[in-house]
Amino acid sequence: MADVLSILSSSYKAAGLSVPSKTKYVAVDPTLYQGSWSGKYSDGKKFSISISQVDGFRAQVHYESGGTSQYQQVLIKDSSFKFGNTKFTLTGAGQAQIKNVVTDPATGSTYLDTAVAARST
Repeated sequence: MADVLSILSSSYKAAGLSVPSKTKYVAVDPTLYQGSWSGKYSDGKKFSISISQVDGFRAQVHYESGGTSQYQQVLIKDSSFKFGNTKFTLTGAGQAQIKNVVTDPATGSTYLDTAVAARST
């Protein structure tokens, strides 16, 4: 079990997911985040992210991909937030980068899956 946690920890560090920020939480513009986002990972697997109830720097997120469906309240900081093994980073108006740490069930190895998400109008 310790090996799995070590692998996940190193994957997060390699992906830049655990780099602490020294900035404070500040209110964000809800119109930049709220709505339905979708995209496709490099392996062709589609995902969707619904962001709602953006208030200050808090928001509700619903993520769906394959057989995974996850709801979580998140904190937005430095134009990004984390939920589960995934990081959402706003890169422009209606565009975001998604980084997802995936563990291969057959081998136990982890890899970083990166994709671009676009907000639906």
